[in-house]
Amino acid sequence: MPERKILFVDRDGTLVEEPDDEQVDRLDKIRLVPDVIPAMLRLKSAGYEFVMVTNQDGRGTPSFPEEDFRLTQDFIVDLFASQGITFSAIHVDATFPEDGADTRKPGLGMVRDYLKPGALDRERSAVVGDRETDLQLAENMGLRGFLVRSQIKELDARMHDQRVDSAAPSLLTTQNSQRDLTWPSIASALLDADRVGVVERTTAETRIRVRVALEETAVNVSTGIGFFDHMLEQIAVHGGFGLTLACEGDLDVDEHHTIEDCGLALGAAIAKALGDRRGIGRYGFVLPMDESRATVAVDLGGRPYCIFEADFPRETVGGFPTEMVGHFFQAVSQTLGAAIHIEVRGDNTHHMIEAAFKGFARALRPALKRESETMPSSKGVLT
Repeated sequence: MPERKILFVDRDGTLVEEPDDEQVDRLDKIRLVPDVIPAMLRLKSAGYEFVMVTNQDGRGTPSFPEEDFRLTQDFIVDLFASQGITFSAIHVDATFPEDGADTRKPGLGMVRDYLKPGALDRERSAVVGDRETDLQLAENMGLRGFLVRSQIKELDARMHDQRVDSAAPSLLTTQNSQRDLTWPSIASALLDADRVGVVERTTAETRIRVRVALEETAVNVSTGIGFFDHMLEQIAVHGGFGLTLACEGDLDVDEHHTIEDCGLALGAAIAKALGDRRGIGRYGFVLPMDESRATVAVDLGGRPYCIFEADFPRETVGGFPTEMVGHFFQAVSQTLGAAIHIEVRGDNTHHMIEAAFKGFARALRPALKRESETMPSSKGVLT
């Protein structure tokens, strides 16, 4: 079961403009926060679900009867539903600040079930609100936090001759939180960010750190096997992505562990960068190199399978055992969740191996490319 990408959203000031006290019960005074509908529709198409988490102080008391809350709440929920946006859950806290209840934001009482291991995609989920308590909730949950710019408050500020520069860049509060944002900028921050995957793998035989950045190009590889370094560089350069890979392996024993574990770590890092793989090209083709030719087909469909066919004239090239070429691609396939089919023909072993690595990279390039925000599968999920 894939981890859920959830946007935890506040209500007043985030989805609808914060009402004046005398307008609380006036449904005709409810105004949507600008651009909230198209931004949330974009996030929905990218696989996000929405959970409303709101403090409604004193709900159910004589000063705030349940029927008053329900009238407004149902109107807002129905309004969003009419535009194609539904909430998978709605959590409402009715306590006052002085009560100190854990259910009140930024307490975790209302969202604790989402924090169970494997329940939430923490790297892509976020909290959106209009108050500092929403940023604090995000920090407490270990998620990114965004504060929505209030149009009403902005207008009020201008009326009081307070300088408001709507074109000013967002103020970064912490590494994981931003304030004074519009809804389109929030959607862009979540959906248009560079895809990066970092994996550290430590065993008794190897210690590896890999960083894959699908929208970057810098390459730095060091494994202790010169020819293998060159081949990994070919994957990154011709695959069109940035790669930093450092490996300390037991080369005093042999090359097997280093090559295999680098393949496992590289595949895992690419998979992490891809996330749920929504919007990717998914499939990717024949590469000639002098007398050699590599036919490569790749499917990043989430299921590992590897077929490698080659008859190398030599047993080693630059300290790289040719029997490990197929083994490397099997390791990548396993952790990347990809079907990889490679057939190599030729006479020069160096050219044959390089054609296989370059061909794999060139097949990866269109498969990794982000083409849309939809899932490239009729099933709605890649697995």
